[in-house]
Amino acid sequence: MNYKNLTWKLLSSHYIHKGPWATLRSDRCEMPGGHIVEDYYVLEYSNWVNAVAVTEYNKILMVNQYRHAAGIVSLEIPGGVIDAGELPEQALRRELLEETGYQFDDFELLCTVYANPSTANNHTYCYLARGGKKVQDQALDEQEEIIVETYTIPEIKQLLADNKIAQALHCTGLLYALIKLGELS
Repeated sequence: MNYKNLTWKLLSSHYIHKGPWATLRSDRCEMPGGHIVEDYYVLEYSNWVNAVAVTEYNKILMVNQYRHAAGIVSLEIPGGVIDAGELPEQALRRELLEETGYQFDDFELLCTVYANPSTANNHTYCYLARGGKKVQDQALDEQEEIIVETYTIPEIKQLLADNKIAQALHCTGLLYALIKLGELS
């Protein structure tokens, strides 16, 4: 099958809202069969990076933080937005140090995933970071309140089995890491 035949043609685009965290635009598109889609809304976000961060003592770093849109305190792997001009690994190194106080030098890209490719244009780079050492206190942004915890691999597997990790992209990264580490077959 020729998948290029599925691609829509962008006819026009205009912005409805531009903000520091999210931008909304409306596209007018033509489908391969000629049907015109008048208002297809696209959320523009920066790309993200996160890591299954394994310390020098073979513990996995997890962070708890409040997520206002969902109204939950979420258990997550560390990560965040890739700033303009940053490479994914640079952003990850910065985010790990800021959020957890741990420094990592061993990074392996596990996967690149999209949170919702039907309505959002960004993607997330998921890494496995190994050998982290605590080198400083957290250096959090003004809107961050983060509690860092460490877990063993069996504890992480149980948290996943019990549906205690709500962030889908983070579950994905954890599952890829568990496969890479030989913990899932």
